[in-house]
Amino acid sequence: MKFKVLLIEDSESSVRVLKRVIGKANLDVVLANTLAQAKIIFETTSPELYLCAVVGYSLPDAPHGQAINFTIDAFIPTIVITGGVEEDVRENILAKPVVDYIPKQNAQMFEYLSRLLIRLEKNKQIGVLLVDKSRRDRNKQSSLIARHNFITYEASSAEQALTLLQRHPLIKLMLVEEQLADTTGLELVSEARKLYDKDQLSIIGLSTNMSASLLAQFIKSGANDFLRKPYCHEEFFCRIVQNVEHIEQIEAIRQAANSDYLTGLPNRRHFFNKVNNTIHRGQAQMSLALIDLDNFKLINDSFGHDFGDVVLKEVSKIIVRHFSSFHFSRFGGEEFCIFMANVDHAHAVELLNAFREDVSKKIIKSKGISHSCTLSVGVTSRASKKIESMLTVADEHLYKAKAQGRNRVIGDLD
Repeated sequence: MKFKVLLIEDSESSVRVLKRVIGKANLDVVLANTLAQAKIIFETTSPELYLCAVVGYSLPDAPHGQAINFTIDAFIPTIVITGGVEEDVRENILAKPVVDYIPKQNAQMFEYLSRLLIRLEKNKQIGVLLVDKSRRDRNKQSSLIARHNFITYEASSAEQALTLLQRHPLIKLMLVEEQLADTTGLELVSEARKLYDKDQLSIIGLSTNMSASLLAQFIKSGANDFLRKPYCHEEFFCRIVQNVEHIEQIEAIRQAANSDYLTGLPNRRHFFNKVNNTIHRGQAQMSLALIDLDNFKLINDSFGHDFGDVVLKEVSKIIVRHFSSFHFSRFGGEEFCIFMANVDHAHAVELLNAFREDVSKKIIKSKGISHSCTLSVGVTSRASKKIESMLTVADEHLYKAKAQGRNRVIGDLD
């Protein structure tokens, strides 16, 4: 579902810029120039359709931030935009449970708004664990975190925190108070780092302790960051987002390094790493298949390489659909490989034939071209301690499948 953003702003120049910014975040804009118009809009549409509201602080019928109260009362995350940065205005805004406020000072502020809008949608799938022995402090942090659409989890002890981390893989950030119900925050950070490295889980230490050495102790124990209490709401939000984005950036780099650029499937190097780890753990049964598209050069020569790329992408989608619980890879060109742990030969041949038939029935269409393709498969279930040995046998079977007329699966028993 594509979310909407309620934009309440009367300045024509600001509206033009804000529409572009919101559109850049792939969100639809619903515009109201006054508070009265916004109320009318809500009479005919549900607030549930809105990701958030972007609200001008000063409007013709709401000169002192009254529109902010309206969107907050409607339970819509609210971002405030202001024409200035007067301290009394800032304090008035931050006294309300808003997501953030953005002065219209320069282009970078609008760039920040674009990133913030994108974050609000992403955050719906990200968990934040709050670990503090004080329920009051946890509730305060939770109310702040919820404004940014994060999923929140709470724990008062290290034992509870470690259990939640292992139970909820969506948790990407943990905030840890210095003193916990059963141990210290430093001990929890140290224990958590035995299970999750900094690429998997960001940790922020928290404390009212003004000791200059405490920050260093948290960092040395494995924390990514440290925040002293009491903290400014703006600093709190900036630290949260900064640490979540660190995890996302590392994941994006890892994804790029491990994926084929065209199809998005795991690449050959990543496939070898995963399969070798599986083989070394020992498997009673295993099957490996090499897949090659039939007459792919003819497809490229007849319809062009752009259509050939479309064919590879469509076949990759069918691979994902059929073999999502196994390891697979684009090996290069028109060749793919699938490793099936705990699958005997008969079952592997059955799965591969079902896949082959699906591919042959698929009519691939792009830019006025419609074409179908077939593929040949060589599969072996002769277990080995080295994937290279299984690949050699599967390749021999693939050669036989090609020689016998293509569009078929050849295995150990054929």
